[in-house]
Amino acid sequence: MQDVSTLVAQAREGRPRAVARLISLVEGASPQLREVMAALAPLTGGAYVVGLTGSPGVGKSTSTSALVTAYRKQGKRVGVLAVDPSSPFSGGALLGDRVRMSEHASDPGVYIRSMATRGHLGGLAWAAPQAIRVLDAAGCDVILVETVGVGQSEVEIASQADTSVVLLAPGMGDGIQAAKAGILEIGDVYVVNKADRDGADATARELNHMLGLGEARGPGDWRPPIVKTVAARGEGVDEVVEALEKHRAWMEERGVLAERRMARASREVETIAVTALRERIGDLHGDRRLGALAERIVAGELDPYRAADELVAGLTSASASGG
Repeated sequence: MQDVSTLVAQAREGRPRAVARLISLVEGASPQLREVMAALAPLTGGAYVVGLTGSPGVGKSTSTSALVTAYRKQGKRVGVLAVDPSSPFSGGALLGDRVRMSEHASDPGVYIRSMATRGHLGGLAWAAPQAIRVLDAAGCDVILVETVGVGQSEVEIASQADTSVVLLAPGMGDGIQAAKAGILEIGDVYVVNKADRDGADATARELNHMLGLGEARGPGDWRPPIVKTVAARGEGVDEVVEALEKHRAWMEERGVLAERRMARASREVETIAVTALRERIGDLHGDRRLGALAERIVAGELDPYRAADELVAGLTSASASGG
């Protein structure tokens, strides 16, 4: 067992090994997880969380690395969570975004961590919210969360980030996707990367048209900007940072940032509660209560919804009585 208070103190000092150990405790659902979260709770709330998402091949890792460079020039400490697809064999990350961001590896003001989705849908790892909390408590000013790149269903980042950046690239079918619901409805800032390619202007125009067809916006409402970049050369990256800062200022002025963080905390609590309930139900397999309910369903005495209600009521009463 590791001393959590010591790890937290070392993480606050910027020691990467301590941060790594805390995130490992989170990913492994350690028995010390509750102690870790309790220790981190009063130290969080200072980091600005930016999510980057988009289809595979649009340059998310390159864009993330370019944003790290831009924020470091401003003297800010940056944390990066790069979520990779899981290996079906080991459950570990396959792509290793830290390799692609190796230029920042020796910078003490940057912490980069690859996380595996481990089968979790929505483009994020299940432990991402707690890992974000670790980086926040460790003193990161900005946390960049790069999602796995699974396409239209990858909308979960919008519920975890303060600001969501959607990346597109010309010639990759994103123009067609612009007419569809899903990933292109979650952005606060849109980036057309690889803008030196043919079709970049057309992609930006089509995206602008799509945004114009969206829900009506009143005076003072946020209209997502469209920024063209060539992230591999650092072109347009300062404009992306400027757009992010404008969105943050807009949210703070109107109380939107506090609302998003409240909603994020609510979802986190709900997820933890549902997970705990699911584990308890999983422990019932072979239990007489579950078997008895199944028998009544097969006999036509009970429908599955009533059975589920009875099961939940039984679990709730057992918890209340300490059983």
